[in-house]
Formats: sequence, C-alpha cells, structure tokens
Amino acid sequence: MTGGKCLRIGQHRVEVSHPSKLYFLADGITKGEVVDYYRRIAEVASVYYHDRPLTQQRFPEGIEEEGFFQKQIPPHFPDWIDRVTLAKTDGQITYVLANDEAVLAYLANQGCVTPHLALALAGKPNHPDRMILDLDPSDGDFEKVRGAAEDAGSFLEELGLPCFLMTTGSRGLHIVTPLDRSADFDRVRDFAQSLCRLLAKRHPDRLTCEQRKDRRGHRVFLDYLRNAYGQTSVAPYALRAKPGAPVATPLRWSELGRSDLTAQRFTLKTIFRRLGAMGDPWAGIAEEARSLKPAEKKLRELTGGS
Repeated sequence: MTGGKCLRIGQHRVEVSHPSKLYFLADGITKGEVVDYYRRIAEVASVYYHDRPLTQQRFPEGIEEEGFFQKQIPPHFPDWIDRVTLAKTDGQITYVLANDEAVLAYLANQGCVTPHLALALAGKPNHPDRMILDLDPSDGDFEKVRGAAEDAGSFLEELGLPCFLMTTGSRGLHIVTPLDRSADFDRVRDFAQSLCRLLAKRHPDRLTCEQRKDRRGHRVFLDYLRNAYGQTSVAPYALRAKPGAPVATPLRWSELGRSDLTAQRFTLKTIFRRLGAMGDPWAGIAEEARSLKPAEKKLRELTGGS
C-alpha cells in the first residue's frame, strides 16, 4: 500500500496508512508511534479492555483538529474484530470489543487516540463490575484533587470497599471500586450518589456534588454520573489527546503524596520505563471485587437511613 505498512499481529494483518502523519504536532509524535504504543501497551492493558464495550475517541487528522466520539462499529471494520450489540433507548448499538493487540493497533490506525470503556462487561451489560468516582477540579490546583482523593479513599475504606487510583491524563483522578456484578446500574449509581453527597457534606469547603459549574466555586466536583448504563470512562493506559501525549495511569495509593504527581504526569514517552520499574499497580484488581450490600448498610447507618 502506498505510504503505509502492513503489520502481521498474530493471525491478523493490520494495514497502517500514512504512519508518518503527525498526530501530536507539537511533540512530533506520529500516527505510527501511536499504533506502536497501543501494540506495546496491550500486554498490560488488554486485561482491562477484554470483553468491554469500547467507544472510540477519534482524531484522524491529529489532535490539533477537532475529534469525535464513535460508539457504533463502522461497516468497513474487518470480521475478525469481536463486537457486541447492546440495546439503547431508541434501538441498539454494536460496539467494538478490543480483545487483543491487533484490535488496538487497528483502532489506532483509524485515528482512535483515546479508547473509552463501559463499566460493565459485554455478557452482563446492566451489571457493572466497576464503580467510578471522577474527581474533577474546578481550577488548575491539583493539590485540591489530591486532597479529594485522600478524603474519598478514606471514606471508601470506612465503608469496607477496596479502591484503586488512576490519573486521568487530563485534569483529575479516578477512584475505581471493583464490584462482583450482583448490583445493577441503578443501584450502583444510587449508592455512588449517596456516598458522594455525604462526602461533600463532611467536607463542604473542598468537595461538591453540584453539577452546574457556576455553583462549584473552587471545590472539587465529585462526579458519580458515569455510573450508568451506556456511560463510559477513559480506559487505563489510554493516551489523551493533549500536548505531551499523557497517559491515563493506574497508581499505587502511596504515590498520591508525590510532589511531582499531576493528572498528566505519565506520558507515551515515560510509561514503559515506569512499568518496567514497578509493574502494573492494578494487577489483581478483579480479585478484589465485592458486593455492595455491606457498604450500603453502613452508608444507611451513617446517613440515618433505614
């Protein structure tokens, strides 16, 4: 193919068109490098993507141009890419399942810089195996996000729930609790909402559940709204379409106190050195999955509910 190359990945051929096209202009990062990144990261990241409906955030002309989100798998995608069809309010959507390295490379060639994942696996789409709290700052002060993570992590521990920390590669942090899929989305979202409201009540000067930005002031927004059917969250180890090619990076809780930690601390150019030095901090997250029942009971006691 003219101006391209063909990769053999397992049993599949992935054609990479125009690999020298600049995707991150200011950093000189090409489309070919983005494809190579997703090939290399697949060894670690695939466990988080497997059998999980994927939404593409595509920038086919590079991140300086406006991108777009795409949930429906395009008709030209090859048959060897796994997919799942799920219901939506007015019909159905067929999603990509990025179950191996070849699919991640193919998506990157299609301009998918940032994959976003459902919070439930394809086989049980209304029963999430993740609960996510998105700590979204109202200004550029990351110290507030760090404090919010400490507050939220301590509260989840008080409720008896495991929690895992991740930079978003954008502005804030995510706190993720693995679930055993016994609760449906409505129940998980109700729990997350009650949790965040009580947390904001405990720390009204630092935290808020106000959805309107003009009412948040300088507080960190506790965003529980992703915990709903059809919603997505940025994938672990996904690139973000921002200068420097930051990576959404799983953390150890002990790293929260590092003075150099920011939401964009780790990048395409540094993430593999980090993984080589410390491995994947989220390894074994699935084994920590819990039922919400004990935490729901504890939360009712704290809020004075029955």
